[in-house]
Amino acid sequence: MEYNTSRNHLVMKEYGRHIQKMIDHITTIEDPDLRQANVANVIELMGFLNPHLKNVEDFRHKLWDHLFLVSDFKLDVKSPYPIPTREKLFARPKPLPYPKRHPKYSHLGKNLELVIEKALKEENPEKRSGFANAVAYYMKLAYSNWHKEMAHDDAIRSELNSITKGQLDFTNTPFVKMFRERERDDRFSKRSKSGNFRDNRGGGGGGGNRQNQSKNRGPQQNFKKKRFK
Repeated sequence: MEYNTSRNHLVMKEYGRHIQKMIDHITTIEDPDLRQANVANVIELMGFLNPHLKNVEDFRHKLWDHLFLVSDFKLDVKSPYPIPTREKLFARPKPLPYPKRHPKYSHLGKNLELVIEKALKEENPEKRSGFANAVAYYMKLAYSNWHKEMAHDDAIRSELNSITKGQLDFTNTPFVKMFRERERDDRFSKRSKSGNFRDNRGGGGGGGNRQNQSKNRGPQQNFKKKRFK
């Protein structure tokens, strides 16, 4: 019986022990034509044992790279693809340079500074005003996210003036105003559905409330009303 402790190291478990033994045997063949023919058969067998590689782009190229890897780069055959080397395969990647950004206003971030720089370069007054409104809206949104409360327009305007040295000034915040109007309409619709408000405009709303009040009256109130009639 042969134990795994007495065997050589299994390089790629995906192909199994038998494929590795075949490749080790091919490295001992001295005839180059016979060695090339056996390698072609092993490549077909490796693709048959791993059908999921067919969905991978250039799967045959990957099979040939695995073949040289299993042979410990000792196999001397012709390959339709560039033959990999040990140095190239196990080379460590170069470290990625980390972007060094030092924002002046860390609570607003570096992206807002880029938008402000683009807004200051804009010559069209309408686009420049739109940039200012967008920047003010973002500043108000960032303030509300961090402090959990809404900032006043005067505070945003003063901070924007200090950042841009008075070059940008927003006139209004249409998105915030629209949001406030939507909240007011939602509150009004919820109160109207629940019937917990008094409509002083006349019409159907007041009549409906009177009918509800008449329905909620007790029997004694109705008796007194009939008595005085």
